[in-house]
Amino acid sequence: MTITYLLKGLVIGFAIVAPVGPIGVLCIRRSLVQGRLYGLFSGLGAAAADAVYGFIAAFGLTVITSFLLDYKLWLQLIGGLFLCYLGMQTLLSKPAEYQGDVQEGSLLASFFSTLFLTITNPVTILAFISIFAGLGLSNEHGNSAYAVQLVAGVFAGSASWWLLLSVGVGFFRKKISLTSMIWVNRISGIVILTFGIVALIQQWTS
Repeated sequence: MTITYLLKGLVIGFAIVAPVGPIGVLCIRRSLVQGRLYGLFSGLGAAAADAVYGFIAAFGLTVITSFLLDYKLWLQLIGGLFLCYLGMQTLLSKPAEYQGDVQEGSLLASFFSTLFLTITNPVTILAFISIFAGLGLSNEHGNSAYAVQLVAGVFAGSASWWLLLSVGVGFFRKKISLTSMIWVNRISGIVILTFGIVALIQQWTS
């Protein structure tokens, strides 16, 4: 029966990350400008954060959930500021004349930047709690084996989406001219910056 929990987790993980948000824009931009591997590591950072939140929801760790929700505004404020920083950095960055010259940070930097962005969005934990509760997947009976399978499925589902996205977008990389790369940076930067500004505005209106 554990395979059922694994598959359910996979579907949940895939479905939660499929809508394109700031992480998706970052992944697409890095896949185009830096290469598939950078896009994939960016996605894996988000997948790791999803797995952490899935773990919290699956094991019913109410203390951690309460802490995250208590500091929701502060976390979203930090996340919004970081999005603004990434947006401005992307907007002002200049693409290398040759794609082999592009080395904007390490793979670990790509991983941890999206991990940080996803972790600072406590709304994700609410999504997991709601979905798990709605599907009757909460770990009420203390069966850790099922919960682990569920969390593994969430990570696999999320990672699968980022793999498909980075590989798919990567096919267009060699077909994009230097001028197009400039516009990729500008458009991506504006979109990411907009997400950050919206997040900050929500702090003032909430």
